[in-house]
Amino acid sequence: MQSLRQLADGGVSLKLAPSTTALPLTIDVSESTEARVKRLMSENPVIIFSRASCCMCHVMKRLLSAVGVHPTVIELEESEIAGASAVCGGDFATPALCIGGACVGGLESMVALHLSNNLVPRLVEAGALKKEFVD
Repeated sequence: MQSLRQLADGGVSLKLAPSTTALPLTIDVSESTEARVKRLMSENPVIIFSRASCCMCHVMKRLLSAVGVHPTVIELEESEIAGASAVCGGDFATPALCIGGACVGGLESMVALHLSNNLVPRLVEAGALKKEFVD
């Protein structure tokens, strides 16, 4: 896992897997945090914005993996949290889950979606899961 700043400083380009429709993950150094977060949300059907060593991010990844989704995980530095908060409506805590370009919220919101049987349909709608693989 790399932070946005590490990716920008190193000029790194990563390929996302295992999605067959994944786009290269690139960082433009001149791009603002807000623009970067918006772009990453639009390029990835499921993305988790996290902080370093976040145990709740691990729980999010495990639940998503249990339903067959492997999200893109981006670690934000403290200075980048405010920019992400502006994109996600100001009520931003990490980890934050975004599905289909929209902020879902934190772990509690994701679990609530799952318990109300709305998580999988939302993942299918975003293209993160194929309908034929859903029970």
